[in-house]
Amino acid sequence: MSAFTTLKTALARRAHYRQTRREIEALPAELAIEDLGLIPYDAKGIAKRAVYG
Repeated sequence: MSAFTTLKTALARRAHYRQTRREIEALPAELAIEDLGLIPYDAKGIAKRAVYG
């Protein structure tokens, strides 16, 4: 894989991570906890696992 491809992939993953994190943080706490089983204050960890594995 070329350096350009590696950089492009890393930037795309970072953008997806940031979007996922923002969306989780924007969820109403009641919906996130009761319906989805997510804890909004852990948005960073949830997004990291979702994007990077």
